[in-house]
Amino acid sequence: MQKPHADYERSALNWAAADVQVVLVQPEIPPNTGNIMRLCANTGAGLHLIEPLGFPLDDAKMRRAGLDYREFANVQVHPGWEAFLVNAKPASVLAFTTKAQRNLFSQPIERGSYLVFGSETRGLPIAILQSLGPERCLRLPMMPQSRSLNLSNAVAITVYEAWRQQAA
Repeated sequence: MQKPHADYERSALNWAAADVQVVLVQPEIPPNTGNIMRLCANTGAGLHLIEPLGFPLDDAKMRRAGLDYREFANVQVHPGWEAFLVNAKPASVLAFTTKAQRNLFSQPIERGSYLVFGSETRGLPIAILQSLGPERCLRLPMMPQSRSLNLSNAVAITVYEAWRQQAA
């Protein structure tokens, strides 16, 4: 087996936590949220859940997907979008939607950014997208005939891109 390049080994050991916050607005599918919770625990990203949720937080499917990572994840639950804005006071917000014109890889992601994702079946509410404006809305590239990516996959791609940019 070939050994990894020395620069790779050095850089992998020196990475700090991903300095971003993941925001899920009204998630519906427990295993997706469990996967995202596990991702946040493994990368150091914070996780904000905006109610209403489509499941109880002690849902067995979510616990199974997140394994025992819930205790390692920094999770905050907010009763709604407005409460989130008041409590978190996000300075830099990027919303992810299939309706955006700009793609993730054209945008620098600042440290401390809040990465906002909508529910699996509806995406982000139009009111949130309009309040942020098109300059803060991004999409993940995909084939033109495709509708969307799985939520937990989209979050993982985005968090790792932010982390990659921060480590550069």
